[in-house]
Amino acid sequence: MPDQSSEKDLRLAVLIDADNASRTAMKDVMAEVAVYGTPTIKRIYGDWTSPNMSTWKSILLETAITPIQQYSYTTGKNATDSAMIIDAMDILYSGNCDGFVLVSSDSDFTRLATRLREAGMKVYGMGEKKTPKPFIVACDKFVYIEVIRAAAQQAAQQEKEAAPQKSSKKSSKKAAQQAVSAPAASAVPQDMVELIADSLENLCDEDGYTLMGKLSNLLMKKQPDFDPRNYGFSKLSKMIKSLDRFEVDVRQVGDNNTDIYVRDKQGKDK
Repeated sequence: MPDQSSEKDLRLAVLIDADNASRTAMKDVMAEVAVYGTPTIKRIYGDWTSPNMSTWKSILLETAITPIQQYSYTTGKNATDSAMIIDAMDILYSGNCDGFVLVSSDSDFTRLATRLREAGMKVYGMGEKKTPKPFIVACDKFVYIEVIRAAAQQAAQQEKEAAPQKSSKKSSKKAAQQAVSAPAASAVPQDMVELIADSLENLCDEDGYTLMGKLSNLLMKKQPDFDPRNYGFSKLSKMIKSLDRFEVDVRQVGDNNTDIYVRDKQGKDK
């Protein structure tokens, strides 16, 4: 997740490729966008004269996303690409936003993401896990829509379980279910553990410790699709704590604040 203290005020242009986006996930996608900044421009591109696009109407009204008409001139070709790219460049030169959210699983937007970043824009990509790697690495951060939906469903389930139970028997059953569903360290592949260790080596002080926030930022720079939710954890700190290789130190800062530091127990100087 991003450093919200520095990015929460970003003005974002959200551009959605309707040919490569999930209608049912759109509310969750827009909730995810709000984590990174304020969506001041929200547009979705597609051929709205097509009968199969009629199901989008209610969700577009609920999320206040403006549909942009782009006719499909040739059967089997994605007509939204050029319209989306032209609009993105117009928005870039208007100077009315600080970053872009490109919602698509289409690698055709790879060059657009690269160009926007060259202009100093923050670029977030959101698409399905089938998204080609070139588009993913062209973004500052890329989030999988399947992960966004799963996190939203998990949050809704936890909220439901937090409600008062009718009986202690039900409470015990829920607690057992939560224990079973809790993510395990084995869910984190070894190559990710090594990436974390290498990043700590890049950042650590003389005692081997690194601020959790700095670690998170470096991991996203090295691997734009990095997200602890990919492995079943809501936060990086929870993911790190599940791994025996790393040590977490929570330090008091002032009266009401804490900083979280982490170090690699197997660091080169240990």
